[in-house]
Amino acid sequence: MSDVEHLKMVQAVIGRLAGNSFLLKGWSVTLAAALSAFARVDSDRSLAWISVGVVVVFAGLDAYYLAVERAYRELYAAAVADRVGVHVMRVSKPGACGVSRALLSPSVLPLHAAVLVGATVVALST
Repeated sequence: MSDVEHLKMVQAVIGRLAGNSFLLKGWSVTLAAALSAFARVDSDRSLAWISVGVVVVFAGLDAYYLAVERAYRELYAAAVADRVGVHVMRVSKPGACGVSRALLSPSVLPLHAAVLVGATVVALST
């Protein structure tokens, strides 16, 4: 496998992780909105709190995907600089600190925080 093919493989992983992150954001908004709407119509507070839980879980997954994506971006940079072997595709799993940093990033926090606030308002007012 050539260096170019290795870089393409790493870039493909980065692209899949970014795509998964995008899908998680969409599902988070959709499920939270649907559950909150049903909770409001049925006056069912438990559905509203489930929507809060959905947002928290999806925000955590989104942050995890971003942390892993960052690790693969570091691998890509190392491969470009010839600091890793051609066949290396393994990165270290992100720790709690890496996931926390990803959670606080501008691509994760604003969206999930806004959805979380909305779902919490519905849960408290139902």
